[in-house]
Amino acid sequence: MPHSLTPAQAWQMLRDGNQRFVDGASIHPNQDSARRSELVNDQNPVCVIFGCSDSRLAAEIIFDLGLGDAFVVRSAGHVLDEAVLGSLEYAVEPLNVPLIVILGHDSCGAVTASVNAYETGEMPQGFVRDLVERIMPSVLTAQRQGVTDVNGTVVEHAKQTGPHLLETSQIIAKAVEEGRTAVLSVCYHLAEGKAELVSHVGQI
Repeated sequence: MPHSLTPAQAWQMLRDGNQRFVDGASIHPNQDSARRSELVNDQNPVCVIFGCSDSRLAAEIIFDLGLGDAFVVRSAGHVLDEAVLGSLEYAVEPLNVPLIVILGHDSCGAVTASVNAYETGEMPQGFVRDLVERIMPSVLTAQRQGVTDVNGTVVEHAKQTGPHLLETSQIIAKAVEEGRTAVLSVCYHLAEGKAELVSHVGQI
């Protein structure tokens, strides 16, 4: 069953909220006791936000959202793995979110580690190595395009994550093909607080 909002309407809601945040005019919607009661037995989020785990990237705050508005999935460098894919698929079916937002940001530590590994040839230890290995295809694509800085690579990684998601998940690809959802790649600028759309798949 389609969501009551279209992908375009959901994105406009997020854009409006982000502009309020940038302007210092956040209204902090849907954060009262009535909203808590309303959500006890059900949820109907307008989007799933798949973002980096960075502490400076609090999705509900930067888009001025409240309880029940966004289904949020986070991993360092917004790296896709099986648990993330399952979470995103759950948001699409059965929650029927009309919008998937991939959220990268300036000065991303995971992307920085990946760029450093490319430049030095030295891989980090432990499971950080796994993050770097998953981000490295985006680093290589950026390098081929002459992009060598971290923030430029962040943009490329956000762009690459959308198509990679659709290639990996048949459930999400089908929802996009049918127009039930869209996938947006967005980069957040830490200093300005602005969330900038850098690419998308599907109609918005």
